[in-house]
Amino acid sequence: MISLWGLDPETYVRHAVHGEGRAYGETNCYTDIVLELLHARGDEPLAALGHLVRQDFEGDQFTFFKPPPGDLELLFGVDIHEMNPWRALPDQIAEQLTLGRTMVVELDSWFLPDTRATDYRTAHVKSSAIFEAIDRDGEVLRYWHNAGLYELSGEDYRGALRLGDGWAPDMLPPYAELVRFDAGPRLEDEALRAAARGLLAHHLARRPPGNPFDAFAARLTGDLPGLLDGDAAGFHAYAFPTVRMAGSSFELLADHARWLLGGDADAVVPGLGRVVDGCKVLSFRLARRRAFDPEPVLADAAAGWVDAMAALDAVAG
Repeated sequence: MISLWGLDPETYVRHAVHGEGRAYGETNCYTDIVLELLHARGDEPLAALGHLVRQDFEGDQFTFFKPPPGDLELLFGVDIHEMNPWRALPDQIAEQLTLGRTMVVELDSWFLPDTRATDYRTAHVKSSAIFEAIDRDGEVLRYWHNAGLYELSGEDYRGALRLGDGWAPDMLPPYAELVRFDAGPRLEDEALRAAARGLLAHHLARRPPGNPFDAFAARLTGDLPGLLDGDAAGFHAYAFPTVRMAGSSFELLADHARWLLGGDADAVVPGLGRVVDGCKVLSFRLARRRAFDPEPVLADAAAGWVDAMAALDAVAG
Protein backbone atom coordinates (compact mmCIF):
# COMPACT_ATOMS: atom_id res chain seq x y z
CA MET A 1 0.00 0.00 0.00
CA ILE A 2 1.26 3.46 -0.95
CA SER A 3 0.24 6.00 1.69
CA LEU A 4 0.52 9.76 2.07
CA TRP A 5 0.94 9.84 5.86
CA GLY A 6 0.29 6.28 6.99
CA LEU A 7 -3.13 6.96 8.51
CA ASP A 8 -5.64 4.27 9.45
CA PRO A 9 -9.41 4.89 9.26
CA GLU A 10 -9.86 2.78 12.40
CA THR A 11 -7.79 5.13 14.54
CA TYR A 12 -8.29 8.42 12.70
CA VAL A 13 -9.48 11.32 14.88
CA ARG A 14 -11.59 13.95 13.12
CA HIS A 15 -11.30 17.68 13.57
CA ALA A 16 -13.64 19.21 16.15
CA VAL A 17 -15.80 20.80 13.42
CA HIS A 18 -16.90 17.24 12.60
CA GLY A 19 -17.42 16.23 16.20
CA GLU A 20 -20.46 15.79 18.41
CA GLY A 21 -22.86 18.57 19.32
CA ARG A 22 -22.66 20.44 16.03
CA ALA A 23 -25.72 21.94 14.37
CA TYR A 24 -24.21 20.70 11.10
CA GLY A 25 -21.92 17.70 11.39
CA GLU A 26 -21.10 18.03 7.69
CA THR A 27 -20.97 21.06 5.41
CA ASN A 28 -20.30 20.24 1.75
CA CYS A 29 -18.18 17.45 0.36
CA TYR A 30 -15.33 19.67 -0.85
CA THR A 31 -14.87 21.89 2.19
CA ASP A 32 -15.15 18.95 4.58
CA ILE A 33 -12.33 16.98 2.94
CA VAL A 34 -10.01 19.98 2.67
CA LEU A 35 -10.53 20.73 6.38
CA GLU A 36 -9.76 17.12 7.28
CA LEU A 37 -6.70 16.99 5.01
CA LEU A 38 -5.23 20.08 6.69
CA HIS A 39 -6.10 18.70 10.11
CA ALA A 40 -4.44 15.37 9.32
CA ARG A 41 -1.31 17.20 8.19
CA GLY A 42 -1.12 19.01 11.52
CA ASP A 43 -2.41 22.41 10.36
CA GLU A 44 -5.28 24.39 11.89
CA PRO A 45 -7.94 24.51 9.14
CA LEU A 46 -10.01 27.11 11.02
CA ALA A 47 -7.49 29.67 9.78
CA ALA A 48 -8.77 29.23 6.22
CA LEU A 49 -12.41 30.15 6.82
CA GLY A 50 -12.43 33.96 6.69
CA HIS A 51 -13.83 33.81 3.15
CA LEU A 52 -17.18 32.68 4.57
CA VAL A 53 -18.13 36.32 5.22
CA ARG A 54 -18.71 36.44 1.44
CA GLN A 55 -21.48 33.84 1.56
CA ASP A 56 -24.36 35.07 -0.61
CA PHE A 57 -27.69 33.94 -2.01
CA GLU A 58 -27.01 33.28 -5.69
CA GLY A 59 -30.57 33.35 -7.06
CA ASP A 60 -31.63 29.78 -6.30
CA GLN A 61 -28.95 28.69 -3.80
CA PHE A 62 -26.39 29.92 -1.32
CA THR A 63 -22.75 29.95 -2.35
CA PHE A 64 -21.20 26.47 -2.58
CA PHE A 65 -18.26 27.55 -0.49
CA LYS A 66 -14.70 26.25 -0.84
CA PRO A 67 -11.48 27.51 0.77
CA PRO A 68 -9.93 29.76 -1.92
CA PRO A 69 -6.73 28.26 -3.38
CA GLY A 70 -4.86 31.52 -2.79
CA ASP A 71 -5.75 31.46 0.91
CA LEU A 72 -4.51 27.87 1.27
CA GLU A 73 -1.26 28.74 -0.45
CA LEU A 74 -0.65 31.81 1.72
CA LEU A 75 -1.50 30.12 5.01
CA PHE A 76 -0.18 26.60 4.57
CA GLY A 77 1.89 26.45 1.38
CA VAL A 78 -0.75 24.12 -0.10
CA ASP A 79 -1.46 24.38 -3.82
CA ILE A 80 -4.62 22.82 -5.29
CA HIS A 81 -5.08 23.04 -9.04
CA GLU A 82 -6.77 21.10 -11.81
CA MET A 83 -4.99 18.15 -13.38
CA ASN A 84 -5.73 15.99 -16.40
CA PRO A 85 -6.94 12.45 -15.54
CA TRP A 86 -5.74 11.03 -18.86
CA ARG A 87 -4.42 7.76 -17.42
CA ALA A 88 -5.95 5.03 -15.29
CA LEU A 89 -6.83 6.68 -11.97
CA PRO A 90 -5.12 4.07 -9.74
CA ASP A 91 -1.81 4.71 -11.50
CA GLN A 92 -2.13 8.48 -11.21
CA ILE A 93 -3.12 8.28 -7.54
CA ALA A 94 -0.22 5.95 -6.73
CA GLU A 95 2.30 8.15 -8.51
CA GLN A 96 1.20 11.33 -6.76
CA LEU A 97 1.18 9.65 -3.34
CA THR A 98 4.69 8.39 -4.02
CA LEU A 99 5.72 11.99 -4.74
CA GLY A 100 4.26 13.16 -1.43
CA ARG A 101 1.19 14.70 -3.04
CA THR A 102 -2.42 13.64 -3.37
CA MET A 103 -5.48 14.19 -5.57
CA VAL A 104 -9.04 15.45 -5.27
CA VAL A 105 -11.35 13.50 -7.58
CA GLU A 106 -15.10 13.56 -8.10
CA LEU A 107 -16.39 10.05 -7.44
CA ASP A 108 -19.82 8.43 -7.60
CA SER A 109 -21.32 8.04 -4.11
CA TRP A 110 -22.95 4.82 -5.33
CA PHE A 111 -19.58 3.15 -4.64
CA LEU A 112 -18.65 4.98 -1.39
CA PRO A 113 -19.62 2.80 1.60
CA ASP A 114 -19.44 5.71 4.05
CA THR A 115 -22.64 7.02 2.39
CA ARG A 116 -24.54 3.87 3.39
CA ALA A 117 -27.23 5.96 5.10
CA THR A 118 -27.86 8.05 1.97
CA ASP A 119 -26.51 7.21 -1.50
CA TYR A 120 -24.48 3.98 -1.30
CA ARG A 121 -25.89 1.56 -3.87
CA THR A 122 -29.07 3.65 -4.10
CA ALA A 123 -28.22 6.85 -6.03
CA HIS A 124 -25.58 8.08 -8.46
CA VAL A 125 -24.39 11.35 -6.90
CA LYS A 126 -21.06 13.00 -7.62
CA SER A 127 -18.97 13.80 -4.57
CA SER A 128 -15.37 14.87 -4.04
CA ALA A 129 -12.82 12.72 -2.21
CA ILE A 130 -9.11 13.06 -1.34
CA PHE A 131 -6.87 10.00 -1.26
CA GLU A 132 -4.66 8.93 1.66
CA ALA A 133 -3.54 5.50 0.42
CA ILE A 134 -3.95 2.98 -2.39
CA ASP A 135 -3.14 -0.71 -2.84
CA ARG A 136 -3.55 -1.45 -6.54
CA ASP A 137 -2.92 -5.18 -6.26
CA GLY A 138 -5.22 -5.64 -3.28
CA GLU A 139 -7.80 -3.18 -4.68
CA VAL A 140 -7.98 -1.08 -1.51
CA LEU A 141 -8.42 2.69 -1.36
CA ARG A 142 -8.34 4.95 1.70
CA TYR A 143 -9.98 8.33 1.22
CA TRP A 144 -11.22 11.43 2.99
CA HIS A 145 -14.89 12.00 2.31
CA ASN A 146 -17.38 14.21 4.11
CA ALA A 147 -16.41 14.21 7.80
CA GLY A 148 -13.84 11.42 8.04
CA LEU A 149 -11.31 8.97 6.63
CA TYR A 150 -12.66 5.74 5.16
CA GLU A 151 -11.65 2.63 3.24
CA LEU A 152 -13.23 0.81 0.30
CA SER A 153 -12.20 -2.27 -1.62
CA GLY A 154 -13.14 -4.86 -4.20
CA GLU A 155 -16.18 -4.04 -6.30
CA ASP A 156 -16.41 -0.57 -4.76
CA TYR A 157 -12.76 0.07 -5.67
CA ARG A 158 -13.36 -0.91 -9.28
CA GLY A 159 -16.56 1.10 -9.50
CA ALA A 160 -15.27 4.25 -7.83
CA LEU A 161 -12.17 4.31 -10.06
CA ARG A 162 -14.04 3.20 -13.23
CA LEU A 163 -12.11 0.00 -13.83
CA GLY A 164 -13.17 -2.97 -15.93
CA ASP A 165 -15.99 -3.25 -18.43
CA GLY A 166 -19.35 -1.52 -18.40
CA TRP A 167 -18.25 2.09 -18.81
CA ALA A 168 -19.63 3.91 -21.84
CA PRO A 169 -16.83 5.01 -24.19
CA ASP A 170 -18.30 8.51 -24.40
CA MET A 171 -18.42 8.99 -20.61
CA LEU A 172 -16.49 12.06 -19.52
CA PRO A 173 -13.53 11.52 -17.18
CA PRO A 174 -14.00 12.77 -13.62
CA TYR A 175 -12.91 16.23 -12.56
CA ALA A 176 -9.56 15.93 -10.79
CA GLU A 177 -7.22 18.24 -8.92
CA LEU A 178 -3.65 17.86 -7.73
CA VAL A 179 -2.74 18.75 -4.14
CA ARG A 180 0.85 19.83 -3.51
CA PHE A 181 2.37 20.77 -0.16
CA ASP A 182 5.43 22.66 -1.41
CA ALA A 183 3.94 25.95 -2.60
CA GLY A 184 5.45 28.17 0.08
CA PRO A 185 6.02 28.50 3.82
CA ARG A 186 3.71 26.75 6.25
CA LEU A 187 2.64 29.37 8.76
CA GLU A 188 2.10 28.58 12.43
CA ASP A 189 1.06 30.27 15.66
CA GLU A 190 1.07 34.08 15.55
CA ALA A 191 2.26 34.24 11.94
CA LEU A 192 -0.74 32.11 10.97
CA ARG A 193 -3.14 34.29 12.95
CA ALA A 194 -1.73 37.48 11.46
CA ALA A 195 -2.12 36.16 7.92
CA ALA A 196 -5.63 34.87 8.66
CA ARG A 197 -6.60 38.24 10.09
CA GLY A 198 -5.40 39.96 6.92
CA LEU A 199 -7.43 37.55 4.80
CA LEU A 200 -10.53 38.15 6.91
CA ALA A 201 -10.23 41.91 6.36
CA HIS A 202 -9.72 41.27 2.64
CA HIS A 203 -12.89 39.16 2.41
CA LEU A 204 -14.93 41.52 4.60
CA ALA A 205 -14.27 44.30 2.11
CA ARG A 206 -15.72 42.07 -0.63
CA ARG A 207 -18.77 40.64 1.08
CA PRO A 208 -22.20 40.85 -0.60
CA PRO A 209 -23.58 44.37 -1.03
CA GLY A 210 -26.99 43.23 0.22
CA ASN A 211 -28.27 40.97 2.96
CA PRO A 212 -28.36 37.39 1.60
CA PHE A 213 -31.26 36.44 3.86
CA ASP A 214 -33.44 39.21 2.48
CA ALA A 215 -32.81 37.80 -1.00
CA PHE A 216 -33.52 34.26 0.17
CA ALA A 217 -36.76 35.35 1.86
CA ALA A 218 -38.03 36.79 -1.42
CA ARG A 219 -37.18 33.55 -3.24
CA LEU A 220 -38.60 31.21 -0.60
CA THR A 221 -41.95 33.02 -0.69
CA GLY A 222 -42.36 31.93 -4.31
CA ASP A 223 -40.91 28.46 -3.83
CA LEU A 224 -42.83 27.51 -0.70
CA PRO A 225 -46.15 26.37 -2.28
CA GLY A 226 -44.36 23.90 -4.54
CA LEU A 227 -42.23 22.61 -1.68
CA LEU A 228 -45.29 22.02 0.51
CA ASP A 229 -47.01 20.12 -2.29
CA GLY A 230 -43.90 18.11 -3.13
CA ASP A 231 -42.30 15.00 -1.67
CA ALA A 232 -39.33 14.30 0.60
CA ALA A 233 -36.93 14.06 -2.33
CA GLY A 234 -37.91 17.56 -3.41
CA PHE A 235 -37.33 18.89 0.10
CA HIS A 236 -33.84 17.37 0.33
CA ALA A 237 -32.92 18.67 -3.11
CA TYR A 238 -33.99 22.17 -2.05
CA ALA A 239 -32.64 22.15 1.49
CA PHE A 240 -29.04 21.18 0.69
CA PRO A 241 -28.11 24.24 -1.44
CA THR A 242 -30.20 26.67 0.63
CA VAL A 243 -30.69 26.32 4.38
CA ARG A 244 -28.02 23.67 4.92
CA MET A 245 -25.41 25.51 2.87
CA ALA A 246 -26.13 28.76 4.70
CA GLY A 247 -26.37 27.27 8.18
CA SER A 248 -23.22 25.18 7.91
CA SER A 249 -21.16 28.03 6.49
CA PHE A 250 -22.06 30.47 9.24
CA GLU A 251 -21.47 27.85 11.92
CA LEU A 252 -17.94 27.45 10.51
CA LEU A 253 -17.54 31.23 10.42
CA ALA A 254 -18.32 31.33 14.14
CA ASP A 255 -15.57 28.74 14.70
CA HIS A 256 -13.18 30.88 12.69
CA ALA A 257 -14.06 33.97 14.73
CA ARG A 258 -13.49 32.19 18.05
CA TRP A 259 -10.10 30.86 16.90
CA LEU A 260 -8.91 34.13 15.38
CA LEU A 261 -10.41 36.86 17.54
CA GLY A 262 -10.43 35.40 21.04
CA GLY A 263 -12.55 37.51 23.37
CA ASP A 264 -13.51 39.89 20.55
CA ALA A 265 -15.51 37.03 19.03
CA ASP A 266 -18.07 37.46 21.83
CA ALA A 267 -19.55 40.35 19.85
CA VAL A 268 -19.65 38.31 16.62
CA VAL A 269 -20.83 34.83 17.54
CA PRO A 270 -24.36 35.63 18.82
CA GLY A 271 -25.42 37.08 15.47
CA LEU A 272 -24.01 34.09 13.62
CA GLY A 273 -25.79 31.80 16.06
CA ARG A 274 -29.12 33.42 15.14
CA VAL A 275 -28.39 32.66 11.49
CA VAL A 276 -27.55 29.02 12.24
CA ASP A 277 -30.60 28.57 14.46
CA GLY A 278 -32.85 30.11 11.81
CA CYS A 279 -31.55 27.75 9.14
CA LYS A 280 -32.16 24.73 11.38
CA VAL A 281 -35.71 25.89 12.15
CA LEU A 282 -36.46 26.34 8.47
CA SER A 283 -35.07 22.88 7.71
CA PHE A 284 -37.41 21.27 10.23
CA ARG A 285 -40.46 23.22 9.09
CA LEU A 286 -39.82 22.59 5.41
CA ALA A 287 -39.32 18.88 6.10
CA ARG A 288 -42.78 18.69 7.69
CA ARG A 289 -44.31 20.14 4.48
CA ARG A 290 -47.06 21.96 6.34
CA ALA A 291 -48.00 25.58 5.74
CA PHE A 292 -46.07 28.12 7.83
CA ASP A 293 -44.86 31.71 7.63
CA PRO A 294 -41.07 31.78 7.10
CA GLU A 295 -40.85 35.58 7.36
CA PRO A 296 -40.19 35.86 11.15
CA VAL A 297 -37.44 33.23 11.01
CA LEU A 298 -35.71 34.78 8.02
CA ALA A 299 -36.10 38.30 9.41
CA ASP A 300 -34.27 37.22 12.56
CA ALA A 301 -31.55 35.49 10.48
CA ALA A 302 -31.17 38.65 8.40
CA ALA A 303 -30.84 40.75 11.55
CA GLY A 304 -28.30 38.29 12.95
CA TRP A 305 -26.25 38.61 9.75
CA VAL A 306 -26.28 42.43 10.06
CA ASP A 307 -25.15 42.27 13.69
CA ALA A 308 -22.38 39.76 12.95
CA MET A 309 -21.02 41.71 9.97
CA ALA A 310 -21.06 44.97 11.95
CA ALA A 311 -19.18 43.32 14.81
CA LEU A 312 -16.61 41.83 12.41
CA ASP A 313 -16.11 45.22 10.81
CA ALA A 314 -15.49 46.73 14.22
CA VAL A 315 -12.87 44.20 15.34
CA ALA A 316 -11.30 42.98 12.09
CA GLY A 317 -12.31 45.17 9.18
